[in-house]
Amino acid sequence: MIALLQPARLYIGNILNHYDFASLSLKSGLRNNLSSLGYEHMTAVQAQALPRILDGVDLIAQAKTGSGKTVAFGLGLLQKLDVKRFAVQSVVLCPTRELADQVARELRKLARGVHNVKVLTLCGGMPFGPQIGSLEHGAHIVVGTPGRVEEHLRKGNLKLENLSMLVLDEADRMLEMGFQATLDAIVEKMPKQRQTLLFSATYPDEIRAISKRVMNKPELLQIKEQHSASTIAQSFFHVKDNTERAEAVARLLLEHRPDSAVVFCNTRRDTEEVAAGLRDYNLNVVALHGELDQRARDQALVCFANKSISILVATDVAARGLDIEELDMVINYHIARDAEVHTHRIGRTGRAGAKGMACSLFGDRETQKIERLAEYGQLQIRPAELPSPAVLSAPGYKPAMACIQLDSGKKQKIRPGDILGALTRDDGVAGKDVGKIHIFDNCAYVAVRRNVADQALRTLTAGKLKGRSVRVRKIR
Repeated sequence: MIALLQPARLYIGNILNHYDFASLSLKSGLRNNLSSLGYEHMTAVQAQALPRILDGVDLIAQAKTGSGKTVAFGLGLLQKLDVKRFAVQSVVLCPTRELADQVARELRKLARGVHNVKVLTLCGGMPFGPQIGSLEHGAHIVVGTPGRVEEHLRKGNLKLENLSMLVLDEADRMLEMGFQATLDAIVEKMPKQRQTLLFSATYPDEIRAISKRVMNKPELLQIKEQHSASTIAQSFFHVKDNTERAEAVARLLLEHRPDSAVVFCNTRRDTEEVAAGLRDYNLNVVALHGELDQRARDQALVCFANKSISILVATDVAARGLDIEELDMVINYHIARDAEVHTHRIGRTGRAGAKGMACSLFGDRETQKIERLAEYGQLQIRPAELPSPAVLSAPGYKPAMACIQLDSGKKQKIRPGDILGALTRDDGVAGKDVGKIHIFDNCAYVAVRRNVADQALRTLTAGKLKGRSVRVRKIR
């Protein structure tokens, strides 16, 4: 029987001063590290979930990405971790490699105050052999995608007899992506006596069903987000057909010219068509959907995150778990099929008190969706007027940054400091003109101000990295 808790309501921009991390019974190392990281006050999901997690109950927490749930379950599993017992004690499953990497980074940051905690990522799209070697050396916490974790379990590389906590992060997306049978196979290999935490942005019937199979008398915690007009300006625009719909996206972007915008589409085909149409207006845009190979996906996400691409056109599944800061604008090409998904989409902008815009397009066939959305969000939805068609003749705009790819990465022992040093030495570019640096196994990406991109390319081509020449190119 699931115990239903009174749903909590959180408004974006609220500061929960009365929820203090110091009020929790945490290990001194964790508590001191939180202070050094500047974490003092808990978000709503942390304040309501953490006491229950620390008490050992199984918990279903419905909360959107960006609500602070990683810190909630991260502190819970680190509090219970026995560092002296060098065996896998916690597994965190995520729908995508990007989210798994993001979660692993956050866990390592939270664990700095605890000596010698080893966090290992096991994701598809990465070489299998090195992961076997890492497992042989041992780990306390495994963060991974269901397919790769199940494969290591099936081949006997991953042992879970000492497991005490399982976390299913973005569980609704894992089920949408067809991982139900894989999740069942993983859980079957786990001890029955364990704590299970399930985090999901929505709460469909599939979540209820899987919770009954894998959890023990779970409690349900629902953090329903209402977006404040003071941080997110939300507008709705009526369109007659798909031709006008595609043009409306271009008009909104050319009118407002956001540095960073996501256009949400319901299908892969729409993402490709919308992205192609926007390129006709000389806009820097990339499409992101589930059928991209891992290298193309990595490059798309890096270029959007480092601000060398202004516009990302994506499906919900592809965009889940993105670690994107300062998103100026969200455009819904179609209204989301579910009101909760709509709320999740627009919640990606206007974070941390920043201003954001959310623009949604709808046609005559989407009237019922609009009515459900208005009821769910207690909104009065009145169609706004689109920017003038004259804006379509305005020149497209370029992002502030350009991206350079280097054909060397972690396996060649390349670090961010090496790339920064190579760019700024002698008569190179100024440090203030260098942006984000992302390093993968065999390649790396660095963002530089667009006006110094050619100089940066010449500097890297003429110089050496770790004592050897490296092939470099500018991402177009």
